[in-house]
Amino acid sequence: MSNTFFESLDINPFPFLLIAGPCVIEDYDTTFNTAKYLKEITDELNIPFVFKSSFDKANRTSIDSYRGPGFLKGLDILNTIKQKLNIKIISDIHLPDQAEKAGQILDIIQIPAFLCRQTDLIAAACNTNQPVNIKKGQFLSPLECKNIINKAKQSGSEKISITERGTSFGYNNLVVDFRAIEIVKQMGVPVIFDATHSVQLPGGSINSSAGNREFAPVLAKAAMAVGADGLFIETHPDPDNALCDGPNSIKLDTIKNVLTLMISIKNAVSEN
Repeated sequence: MSNTFFESLDINPFPFLLIAGPCVIEDYDTTFNTAKYLKEITDELNIPFVFKSSFDKANRTSIDSYRGPGFLKGLDILNTIKQKLNIKIISDIHLPDQAEKAGQILDIIQIPAFLCRQTDLIAAACNTNQPVNIKKGQFLSPLECKNIINKAKQSGSEKISITERGTSFGYNNLVVDFRAIEIVKQMGVPVIFDATHSVQLPGGSINSSAGNREFAPVLAKAAMAVGADGLFIETHPDPDNALCDGPNSIKLDTIKNVLTLMISIKNAVSEN
């Protein structure tokens, strides 16, 4: 597997890359304090860390759902936190004309799962010369990721990772096929496992998504065991009152125990 993605970030991915943070930027203080706590924990555990939060959730279930502070204000918040804490950051873009501005601030540009086949969006992100994390759509098989990767490469970038986040299974449910991690890794790119969106129940509360956050660590353990190169975890100080994706977010003060267990599994697998 090519390490171009990690090399471009100047990251040694062992034991694994952690992408983590609250789903959406709710306010500056919550976002900053969450990033600060995650930096302290990952420094202590020696885990490479990229902070994630979205400036705009453009695909919320309901038009009345909170979306975030918006593109410019959100990027400004992320940039301030990046500079103050000296951390790397990742966020989603939804439109090709957002790529250039976002690429000046973000260390990784993320393509949301629902937009993973949008050729112009992928090309715009890749043209920034920043690393790009593309979330595999829940409507795709792992083999179809080859087409996504080819779009990125033909747009001039080898700095690509794919995030597995489950596959639609009937109404309002997702299931994870862990074969997908190895299948996509064989395509020559790192694979990140999204432990929290994989336990989401899309539209499960009719006007919003539901979720089973208690199963996120269970799936994360399986992903580490089968060779995922990183974990994507949405975490919040108070998930029950989070403005987005609370039902599938891990409580922030439990994250250290989860990560410690992941390190143990990764070490055990690496020794064999």
